[in-house]
Amino acid sequence: MTVEQVAKEKEKQISKTRQWEQALNKLYINFRDYSKDSLKGFGDEDIHQARVNSRKLLTLLSILDPEHSVTEPIYSAFKQSQKRLGKVRDADVLIESFKERRKQAKSAGESKTAELLKAVINHQKEKRKKYRKRLTDELPKVLTKELDEQWEAFLVNELEGLAAKRDVNVVMRELEVAFDQKKKVCKALFNGPEGESQESFEALHDLRIAAKELRYTASAASFALNQKFHAHEEIYKKIQQELGDINDKRIWLETLHSIGRDKLDVGKKVWNQFTDSLRAEVQEALHGNEVVHIAPKPNN
Repeated sequence: MTVEQVAKEKEKQISKTRQWEQALNKLYINFRDYSKDSLKGFGDEDIHQARVNSRKLLTLLSILDPEHSVTEPIYSAFKQSQKRLGKVRDADVLIESFKERRKQAKSAGESKTAELLKAVINHQKEKRKKYRKRLTDELPKVLTKELDEQWEAFLVNELEGLAAKRDVNVVMRELEVAFDQKKKVCKALFNGPEGESQESFEALHDLRIAAKELRYTASAASFALNQKFHAHEEIYKKIQQELGDINDKRIWLETLHSIGRDKLDVGKKVWNQFTDSLRAEVQEALHGNEVVHIAPKPNN
């Protein structure tokens, strides 16, 4: 290789590193700002954005350093933040979904169902208080000057070497292959002798996570991806949402059963009517999804 070629390669690598640095730094600044804002009033959007930016940071760090041998301290910090933010965010979403259902029940004159949903909402608000308390206690321990210093040291000392070794396009292809394999497993389980078993729904959950990973990789690493992958964020966002709809309805049902009818002080008839309607919604969403085709049962 000539001196000129060496210089061009070096310039190319510097440009690649700069792209990574800009993308990572933007996410880091957003993560810190939204995290601090979320502690002031637990605003829905602040919590959501802090969580999204920490998720994207985790995605990019996993691409650069799959074993986390170099990035472990900062990766662990983002992972811990993601967990605590996620608990609060999931509670927010669950509460809002039950509030909307309560509003619908009241409009339909279903007062007993509205009372059931109010009891569930109050129960979930108490759980959210605990999640918020843990977030308040633990997130400031992450957002420290030490983390800033570790982050800066990573960008200066480690990023160039890691970026030189990784091709995001290869990672995307590997994620696509993994998604397709999970899809085949999921389809086989749902159409197999066990049908809608716990194992089948766990496989569906894994497939949703795989779609989410593809979506976030396409979004966070768009600066380094070939044109053919640029539509992947929207493609896998749609898939994630469709599978998420099934998962959300199952979570609503599981939440009710985890609390129990006695604790909610609800009559058996109202309880059965509402839980039966949720089961029917799970079935409708499951059999209507376009991601994993589920063949109708012979006796249907």
